[in-house]
Amino acid sequence: MAKIVAITGCPTGVAHTFMAAAALEKTAAVMGHEMKVETQGSQGVKNPLSAADVAAADVAIVASDIHVDVARFAGKPIVAVPVSSAIRNTRAVIESALAELGEAAKTPEALVPLASPAPAPAMAAMPAASSPKLLVGVTSCPTGIAHTFMAAEALKKSAAALGYEIRVETQGSVGAKNRLTDDEIARADAVVIAADAYVDTARFAGKRLYQTSTKAALHDGRKVLEEALALPQPIATAATPATVGSIAPLQKTRSRTGFYKHLMTGVSYMLPLVVAGGLLIALAFAIGGLHAADHPGTLAWALLTIGGGTAFQLYVPVLAAFIAYSIADRPGLTSGLIGGMLAMTLGAGFLGGIAAGFLAGYATRFMNDSIRLPASLEGLKPVLLLPLLSTLVVGLVMIFVVGPPVKILLVGLTNWLNGMQASSALVLGVLLGAMMAFDMGGPVNKAAYTFAVGLLASKVYGPMAAVMAAGMTPPLGLGLAATLFKNRFNQEERDASKAAIVLGISFVTEGAIPFAAKDPLRVIPCLVAGSAVTGAISLASSVGLVVPHGGVFVLVIPHAVQHLGMYVVAIAAGTLVTVAALYLAKRPLVPEIE
Repeated sequence: MAKIVAITGCPTGVAHTFMAAAALEKTAAVMGHEMKVETQGSQGVKNPLSAADVAAADVAIVASDIHVDVARFAGKPIVAVPVSSAIRNTRAVIESALAELGEAAKTPEALVPLASPAPAPAMAAMPAASSPKLLVGVTSCPTGIAHTFMAAEALKKSAAALGYEIRVETQGSVGAKNRLTDDEIARADAVVIAADAYVDTARFAGKRLYQTSTKAALHDGRKVLEEALALPQPIATAATPATVGSIAPLQKTRSRTGFYKHLMTGVSYMLPLVVAGGLLIALAFAIGGLHAADHPGTLAWALLTIGGGTAFQLYVPVLAAFIAYSIADRPGLTSGLIGGMLAMTLGAGFLGGIAAGFLAGYATRFMNDSIRLPASLEGLKPVLLLPLLSTLVVGLVMIFVVGPPVKILLVGLTNWLNGMQASSALVLGVLLGAMMAFDMGGPVNKAAYTFAVGLLASKVYGPMAAVMAAGMTPPLGLGLAATLFKNRFNQEERDASKAAIVLGISFVTEGAIPFAAKDPLRVIPCLVAGSAVTGAISLASSVGLVVPHGGVFVLVIPHAVQHLGMYVVAIAAGTLVTVAALYLAKRPLVPEIE
């Protein structure tokens, strides 16, 4: 029996922190080991490890997405993993720690003094003094949660298998974690960008740069790293940051580009505005009722002004601006913002904002590539010429060409959604629900979510309710099925079932990924069936939701959900359909031999 100490932590220090702690403690007990876990986060340190606990421990585990001081574990084997790994792959994390303990046990023998000095040990020690082979990477997805950290972990494992050290920076809606230093970038043999959202690559000028998706890194991280290392070494030039853009495309072999990546970059920056604005609108209704806007000077009116009158007026310009930023870098921001604001002014809404973002991005990039100036005047392009010319072009096109027809399209879509009959509502609900479960946070899921969020500003709340409910049922159904039908799930899946339920009620569809990855042909159709039922019931029952995130926690906010009873029925029905389908699709496992 080993004695293990652990620290878990996440930025909020709530759900993921305690889920990881519970998973580690329970799994360690099942494996016959003693474990004590300290939790860290915004609420401070809970169950702190004492000096005696640390001294008695054989090995330490740090499962954290925030900085943790590990100085007190000096001299002990340590395993550091993202908090998601401790939740999803708990047994593997503990086994990895025990393997480190086994390696550490060999060290004293290797250090026993020999009877007489021998040259061989000295020669063997020499490679350790040299710098190890190093790779650096950046992972990013629109929300910066599940796929970001899972891709980072996959790259780390693959690098270790190839004999490389790797440092991976994660980027998302909460900012960058484990930032790469200039020294690490300079020493790196290659740079890997595994991202579904825009990542600024200017600091990697002169390095072998390989860009791909988080999905590719998750599916075959070794292949991604091997292809990065196979890239030709860039020819050294005197390029400055201002001219990096002209040589970077030569290094972006098989990069992830196109509509989806640019759109998701815009969505990732827009989402915090929508969440904040939506919650403030819900609070305004909770305090002042549905007619809060009719009482100027009150707190409810103020909250509605902040949320609906300001945040919701900004999200389309921000969406357009960062779509343009993804395409053309910083020079695209100005025309993107102005084009997005014109879309709101002209009544073209989020569809007009998407059009403005792509128009601004590609127009700016074309001008940047086409306009040639003497070196002494090159600095005028990003601060004068590009903002002026691209804004002029985008503004005129939005006013006279794009705006009017897009407004007609948006008004028609809004009227159709508001006037849907039961049959058409069922069909749309089935479609949106199935999309939410199909790839659990991937492109199809995000397309449905973006569609629903975009309609909130037009006061169309039905699709948002269907999308959120349908996104909750996959992890809820899997967690409940693994709890009820234990003989159809292995020990690791049963251990993860409680975490999946918590993620489900929090509207984190990615909680279903570990289950689906192990048995996709059986699990994914079951999830799609349950989510389709949920979406259909929600839309056909005219359920509406004014906030874009929050899971079951928004149910306690008065007026946040229209037809609350049927919303609960929709979630429960989809969950039960998922559970029943999993029971029929999955077969009992052969009992594990311990």
